[in-house]
Amino acid sequence: MIDKPLFATTVLLLVIGLIMSYSLSTFAVIQHGLTDTHFFIRQLIAVIIGIFLMISLSKLDPDRWFKPIGTALFLIFLIVLLSMPLLSENLVRSVGGAKRWINLGSVSITPVEFYKIGFIMFISWSLVRTRLPKGKISLGEEIKTFIPYIIILFISSLLIAVFQKDLGQTVVISATLLVLFLLVGSSFRFFSMLFAIGIAGFVLLIITQPHRLKRIQEWFLSFDNESNRLETYQISNSLDAISHGGFWGQGIGNGQYKLGFLSEVHTDFVLSGMMEELGFISILVVVFAMLFIIFRIFKIAGKVENPVYYLFCVGVGLLLAFSFLINSLGISGITPIKGIAVPFLSYGGSQIIASSLSIGLVLMISKKITNRKKDNQ
Repeated sequence: MIDKPLFATTVLLLVIGLIMSYSLSTFAVIQHGLTDTHFFIRQLIAVIIGIFLMISLSKLDPDRWFKPIGTALFLIFLIVLLSMPLLSENLVRSVGGAKRWINLGSVSITPVEFYKIGFIMFISWSLVRTRLPKGKISLGEEIKTFIPYIIILFISSLLIAVFQKDLGQTVVISATLLVLFLLVGSSFRFFSMLFAIGIAGFVLLIITQPHRLKRIQEWFLSFDNESNRLETYQISNSLDAISHGGFWGQGIGNGQYKLGFLSEVHTDFVLSGMMEELGFISILVVVFAMLFIIFRIFKIAGKVENPVYYLFCVGVGLLLAFSFLINSLGISGITPIKGIAVPFLSYGGSQIIASSLSIGLVLMISKKITNRKKDNQ
């Protein structure tokens, strides 16, 4: 038996995201001359594929399929990310100089969403083989052990943060990797050193890109009410939409800020649009659902005996948690906007399918726990 509460809660968020993709895409539909159900149908297809993946993966034996799936995801999408800067505009769509999407006819794929899962699967498998058996080691040996992973992270950051100009995903992957390092026994000195290097790298990635510096400036200006409307249009409208929703909301379909005042409201700002139409109560539901999903994933991690499965489950929970947290803090003006999707809720087939795939792998592992329980009885 799979973890039914985890599956059911994930489907609940997928359904909520599907509804909001229809309601919040009004302006985009009018602007591009599309049919009313354009975004809804595309999201529905992604949701169906996601649910199918969760059910299919949950039936597989992780001892047989975990490593092949993880290796394939990591290598295939690493090669894709490496090749994207070299591909033509006909194949790789560029927005603002960033090549993040691969065009396959009428469908676009965001490779980084799938790469994150392969990255965590590969790192979990590799760390258990290289670090866990060594026990307590010196700082020098620790540095030698972790250097290959730092190199992999550096290459990933170069591909994602520099070539694709996606700092948010880099932060998510880096933060998740640091926690996994702690879980396999890295010392506090080594962790502190990595944290300092990470902060320095984060600052370097900001100051070397004018659009990121501008985003930081706009974030600081958001604290100045006189400059708010002029310099922080997105944050200002996001906060106004949240305020306008109140506790119960204006009603589904009755949002005003989705009508061109808040761009990308069905993607990066889906929580703001949901807050305006369905109120604070809807955000409470979403937050509790997301916390429950993360709790169930960590609970599965705590019960599994295989350390590879343990690290992977924790990694998936952290990917979801960091993504949700970064988006939530950004749309509320607490931190600069990173343009990162809300797992299961934001419009986008790649995000929906990749998030569902990660849950499917966790469900596959949860079935292994159930089998172990039966063997012990």
